[in-house]
Amino acid sequence: MHHHSSRAAVIAGLVLTAVGATIPASAITQTKAAATPTSPARVVNARWGGHCTYDRLVIDIKGGTPSVGVSRVSSLHYDPSGRKVPLAGNYFLSIRLSPAVAHNSAGTSIYSGPRLATVPLYKLKGLALTGDFEGVVSFGTAFKTKPTWKVTKLHSPERVVVDFAHVNRCA
Repeated sequence: MHHHSSRAAVIAGLVLTAVGATIPASAITQTKAAATPTSPARVVNARWGGHCTYDRLVIDIKGGTPSVGVSRVSSLHYDPSGRKVPLAGNYFLSIRLSPAVAHNSAGTSIYSGPRLATVPLYKLKGLALTGDFEGVVSFGTAFKTKPTWKVTKLHSPERVVVDFAHVNRCA
């Protein structure tokens, strides 16, 4: 009996070791970071650029990168007032960063980027800072045609990148 339980313990140890070896270090780090109370990311700027096959929005961050959610919305509204954002377009996206702030502990804005801008790119036509409320910083984007997008987090320096695909304008 003792012999079988020792073998089972060895097998269980090997399985746990194998499973542990397949967990990427980034997953462990992210779990620890999520469990550790930290100050929210600080959103300090937003900028854009046009490329051959995509338009790019870059949101500059100080501190760690927050989670990012992008969703289609029928119109843009300022948070928390609910006032409509005056950006022209047929399609709109809401970009939400959390936990994040665009102000310091005294309540003074640390965000130096555009608050409401017409953007002269092929796909991206407008950008607005729509909220800095309760640990969420939000932006709204406007388009004439239906957008597709890809979100990437880049480091050193920290930033969130949203690319909006379009036809090749350089060919």
